[in-house]
Amino acid sequence: MKKVIATLIATLFATAAFAQVPAPTAPVVKAEAKQAKEVVKADAKEAGAVVKADAKQATAVTGTKYQVAGAKATAHVSKAKAHRKAARSKAKAKAHTDVVKAEAKEAAVAK
Repeated sequence: MKKVIATLIATLFATAAFAQVPAPTAPVVKAEAKQAKEVVKADAKEAGAVVKADAKQATAVTGTKYQVAGAKATAHVSKAKAHRKAARSKAKAKAHTDVVKAEAKEAAVAK
């Protein structure tokens, strides 16, 4: 019986001690809510910055791919132009060589 009475007295003191702790007031609750809201905004802002950075990087990589493709196409066109110029030069050189040979034959026959 003494244990039961001791437990009841201990419980009475414990509830009295907790009863004296003031409940959070409205300004404290508002301040905590405001702080939590700021933390969420900061996290969202940081996440948005990360997403923007990733998007820029992806755009840069994609842009680089397009630049490489454009450079390859330009190189292909330049190569084709060079082949055409070389073919024309060869044709002109052969025609000139034929003319020179013909003139040399005529000069040899005329002697």
